Amino acid sequence: MSDVSSTHTPAKENGSDAPRLNRRQAAKVRTRQKVLEAARTLFAERGYEPATIRDIAKGAGMSTGAVFANFQDKAELFEAVLSEDMEKLAGTLKAAAAAETTLRSRLMAVLTAGYHGSLDQLPLVQAVVARSWFQPVAAEMRTRAAVKALVMVVSDALQAGVREGELRQDADVRLLSDLIYVAFLSNFRGAAYDGWTMPDLTARIGKQLDVILAGQISRQ
Repeated sequence: MSDVSSTHTPAKENGSDAPRLNRRQAAKVRTRQKVLEAARTLFAERGYEPATIRDIAKGAGMSTGAVFANFQDKAELFEAVLSEDMEKLAGTLKAAAAAETTLRSRLMAVLTAGYHGSLDQLPLVQAVVARSWFQPVAAEMRTRAAVKALVMVVSDALQAGVREGELRQDADVRLLSDLIYVAFLSNFRGAAYDGWTMPDLTARIGKQLDVILAGQISRQ
């Protein structure tokens, strides 16, 4: 009897049109995910430099060869972790924004949800910021692509503010989005070195938001 799991024929599964993986492909996906989870744990605990491929392999319960079979080097592995995490975080931020009805409340919900989702893994955040200053241009472009989804959530909230008459029609949404994201990111330094907690971060980003939006609020 033939083994249908060894074929490459696309098949609907759970209402999806995605091709069904054969056993070898499924095993490779599981291995890759185990490596990503082990790497995420170590990057979050130690940061980028102290997390070695050997330790990541050990955490995943496999050899270093198995890690290199899935990722070219630690930099590629780090980027894969970042990309996954940013995609998940973007979904969380969108949900937070959707639950609010005013521009400021949307933005505050987005930004505080971002802190909640990242505060418990400060070394990983620090690694992202530190590497952004020294990585090759190609890697920088990939990092920007990964975090773009977060900036877009802020941009969407601002665009809604323009449509609903809360922001001036000539508001520079792109510039405002960048300024808000930079302010959001800068506050992690206070969390890392000054012991800022969620109330501290919330108060700080609230004041920064008011300053950034000053003069952009519609007077109609």
